[in-house]
Amino acid sequence: MTESLAHRGPDGQGFWTNSERSIGLGHRRLSVIDLSDAAAQPMHFKSPGDSNPALDPRYTITYNGEIYNYLEIREVLKQQGYQFRTHSDTEVILAAYDCWKEECLSYFDGMFSFAIWDNLEKTLFAARDRFGEKPFYFYEEKDFFVFASEMKALWVAGVEKKADDKMLLNYLALGYVQNANNKGQTFFEKINSLPPAHYLKLSLASGRAQVRTYWELDKEKTLKISSGDALDKYIHLFRKSVTHRLRSDVRVGTSLSGGLDSSSIIATISEVTKQQRRLPSFSAVFPGFEKDESVHIDSVVKKFRLQNHRVTPTAEGFIRDFQALSYHQEEPFTSSSIYAQYKVFELVKQQDVKVLLDGQGADETLAGYHKYIHWYLQQLVSRRKFRTADRERKIFRQKNIPFKWGTKNYFAAYFPAHTSIQLEKNEYYKTVSQPDINPDFIVSLRGREWEGIHKPIITKLNDILYFNTQKMGLEELLRFADRNSMAHGREVRLPFLNHELVEFLFSLPADFKIHNGWTKWLLRSAMSKKLPTEIVWRNDKIGYETPQAQWMQDLDLQDFMHEAKRKLVNGRILKNSVLNKKITPLPAHDADNFDFRYLCAAQII
Repeated sequence: MTESLAHRGPDGQGFWTNSERSIGLGHRRLSVIDLSDAAAQPMHFKSPGDSNPALDPRYTITYNGEIYNYLEIREVLKQQGYQFRTHSDTEVILAAYDCWKEECLSYFDGMFSFAIWDNLEKTLFAARDRFGEKPFYFYEEKDFFVFASEMKALWVAGVEKKADDKMLLNYLALGYVQNANNKGQTFFEKINSLPPAHYLKLSLASGRAQVRTYWELDKEKTLKISSGDALDKYIHLFRKSVTHRLRSDVRVGTSLSGGLDSSSIIATISEVTKQQRRLPSFSAVFPGFEKDESVHIDSVVKKFRLQNHRVTPTAEGFIRDFQALSYHQEEPFTSSSIYAQYKVFELVKQQDVKVLLDGQGADETLAGYHKYIHWYLQQLVSRRKFRTADRERKIFRQKNIPFKWGTKNYFAAYFPAHTSIQLEKNEYYKTVSQPDINPDFIVSLRGREWEGIHKPIITKLNDILYFNTQKMGLEELLRFADRNSMAHGREVRLPFLNHELVEFLFSLPADFKIHNGWTKWLLRSAMSKKLPTEIVWRNDKIGYETPQAQWMQDLDLQDFMHEAKRKLVNGRILKNSVLNKKITPLPAHDADNFDFRYLCAAQII
């Protein structure tokens, strides 16, 4: 199992079994904080004053991730009488669990999945970070429980690899890579994902795992706060988050897409470190492509004197790397855009940088996507703020920013529950009437037709932001980033996902996020004097988008896609007639990107 995850931890490995041979823990090490052998895992820990002469230590941990505020927690624990033999955050987790048990999770600012064996209580305690930056998969049956950071480790342990047909159908027809109604469901039967912000306890006596929530984002609370105070607090929390995520005993760099989010991280790093050495940054560029970001990247590189490294992914490279990319991702993905991220992390490894800061999470928490505009307008209309809604709508149109608005949006504003039901019906009919799917495949799923289809009731902007942050949207992007970074033995850190920062943003009125024809209003205001104007006040929204439509015209890639369709036809998932259809080249984020989905789906059946 551990060998199958060697790419996640190229710096070492460790194993431990208890004296009774009833539990075994394995670990692959990616050394980032405290590079000494003392910080290797599995790590053991004894409570202060514990004189138990048992053969096995009280606590043993295997852990993936980082606790960014471990130094502050360590000082609190020292005052409680704890002593430390390493400088690692791993040991801090163990002491915190001994001191506070499951309440320790409320102290952590980090990305993590870990499991702690308590030899005295004969229990396994496992937890995953609030947003799902780090993965945790498990399988259980009578007298057998096995877990890992990736499913491939479960498969080599003997767990059957069998695709879940309903998840596959929803992906093919709708592009879903998650089930919003069941965060623990994966694309493979009987393999579960521990949901974000949840912990798991398994007693050796009962033999069954109990899963519970430890954190919930409050989308109902609204602060009364001035714009000046909100801006000051946001800047303070963001600076603190970036500062903590720079803690490392190895080289740190940052991604640079040319957009506001990654540029804001670079500006803040420059501000808090005042470093003399040029910060290494990494970008994917596509010369000649209409959505190439080179000009914006150049602007930021020049201002902050960055050491910028660039890679240009190609269709030929995509074909060559596709199987490796799919192997590391394990579950399907929706477009070729994640290949650009995969190549960036390959470049990071080549430059011997081990930790990369990245801007994911800002769009979901600050309403950065253009799709959020109509939800904001609907909130204004439902609150009878018609003048404000009209003014905002006119400004967005004057800027030629694309967004949906019509009679149906007025209906949705006043009848959100009915709208939710209708949207779910639309998804259902799209699924069962998708023209390429074999009717027998749909019939075989009778009774599960509505499984995984869910549209939330949206009464305000925070409702859709919450849905995308907590239920469906963000976690799939975090999965892409985790697998792409770990495929090359690199670590990615996300300053926009500090939970205090996110909680604060969700407590602010909607017009702090969308205001005067701008999305991400608060972040733009915070960066208005720190970044070039053309970065802060950009109208477009791109970010790591590949020239997929152009790539799909490549004859070799079309042959590759045709063979994928043939495999799905042979599996009685698609109709025979699909083999006579030409490949339809479409942009990366097109909703009807069926040919690309067929390519990915064929890899997992």
